[in-house]
Amino acid sequence: MLRLLAHQKSVPFRRYLAIHAASIPSTVTRHDWTRQEIQEIFDAPLMDLVFRAASVHRKYQDANKIQLCTLMNIKTGGCTEDCSYCSQSSRYSTPTKASRLLDIEPVIEAARKAKENGSTRFCMGAAWRDLAGRKRGFERILQMVREVRGMGMEVCTTLGMLSPDQARQLKEAGLTAYNHNLDTSREFYPQVITSRSYDERLSTIDAVRDAGISVCSGGILGLGEKDEDRVGLIWEVSNMPEHPESFPVNALVPIAGTPLEKNEPVSYHTLVRTIAAARVVLPTTIIRLAAGRNTMPESEQAMCFMAGANAIFTGEQMLTTPCSPWDEDKAMMDRWGLEGMRSFEQVNVARKEQPAATLFDESRNKERASVVVDA
Repeated sequence: MLRLLAHQKSVPFRRYLAIHAASIPSTVTRHDWTRQEIQEIFDAPLMDLVFRAASVHRKYQDANKIQLCTLMNIKTGGCTEDCSYCSQSSRYSTPTKASRLLDIEPVIEAARKAKENGSTRFCMGAAWRDLAGRKRGFERILQMVREVRGMGMEVCTTLGMLSPDQARQLKEAGLTAYNHNLDTSREFYPQVITSRSYDERLSTIDAVRDAGISVCSGGILGLGEKDEDRVGLIWEVSNMPEHPESFPVNALVPIAGTPLEKNEPVSYHTLVRTIAAARVVLPTTIIRLAAGRNTMPESEQAMCFMAGANAIFTGEQMLTTPCSPWDEDKAMMDRWGLEGMRSFEQVNVARKEQPAATLFDESRNKERASVVVDA
């Protein structure tokens, strides 16, 4: 007769995470997808594609878990880049006004509020091309990272391009993830941005990965791209040495004054198709339903979750666009039987927190400790 021990709660939290990290073999991810293979997945009949994606999602992740993330703009506007979708570029006349880097205390207070409302990842964005000449500002951000991490939350930043040494310092401060989107395919990218090359973006991602930080990298739909560009984006991240820990899927929110202010909204079916194709190709990655979600009816959001999305931004605002509030999101999740992930629960994040050998040993020890065989 097998009997589970009654005092499971006494097991340290991070040891519990280790079981999830060690239980999924590393061989589930492919890094040799061809664009043709991904195009065929993308072009499948939509219901068949969603069913396939939902099956993959349930095979490799808990499909009832959604990661709740809150994003805060800690330095607004004044960016020298020419990203044609962004209201924070100094090259365009937009409603967004430039401001200085925030002090530490309001950021920590916002993180506390996010945690109280159920968010487990706190993301901080600064509108900069890079950190050159920003030593004091970077030191302040490092302290923000330390304090938010000390609250038991996952911490993410997006600060523009990084050097390997800057990535190392962020890791030492406790950074969980770094967001650096590729935005679209390599081929279409020059139609959107000319002030920073595609390879420069990839170099920052390499520095982040080499520092042991989880990579968050995805794209924006509705830039004027075609289906083959959406496929090209998925192909690009699928062939990285490690699949990104998270893949944000943003729907363009056109902002007055930017070159893309008159772009037509991306179709909902294209959004679902992109999420589903990404889920099939990136089975252990978190797929984040990001900008534009607040305009979607609940039924459309539910289909995105069915297709493999398992993270959202929630709270008061994103960087410069609206966000669905915590209460509405929690009520929606309750109706659909979804629950929030715990901090550091996601497989790939847990692997970054401890050496792989330690994870395996702790998993095996906990399995032995949690079951007692009665003679």
